[in-house]
Amino acid sequence: MKESKFVKGMVIGAIAGAGLSLLDRVTREEVKYKIRTVSSDVKYYSQNREDLKMKLQEKADQIHTVYNQFSQDAQYLSVKVDELKTLTPQVKTLVTDTKDAFVHSKEEYKTIVKNEEDQFEMPVLPDEVYEEKGSSFS
Repeated sequence: MKESKFVKGMVIGAIAGAGLSLLDRVTREEVKYKIRTVSSDVKYYSQNREDLKMKLQEKADQIHTVYNQFSQDAQYLSVKVDELKTLTPQVKTLVTDTKDAFVHSKEEYKTIVKNEEDQFEMPVLPDEVYEEKGSSFS
């Protein structure tokens, strides 16, 4: 069976890229600093395994807390989405019914007002009413 040229090319490309990036002095200094830091951390934690266990346990607890909070939030959102799905048709029906009621009422108001306009006449008051109030209309 032939070797995969893809994996071989990726490894060679990664090595070439790393070598080229180390030509920059700032990058070399940063890599040296990180290597020193990591090596000192490895030495420390190899001698103090309890500290490593404690730090790992803290991180695990933190991740567990975040996961639980996310899980609760996702469950809450799921419940709210389900409520919204059931509520949406009811709200749509309510809005449609309200709109229909207003349209129907509008037509009834138009009919009532038209009938009132056709039948409405300004009342004529007798002359005595004007004389009693001291009006100069007569």
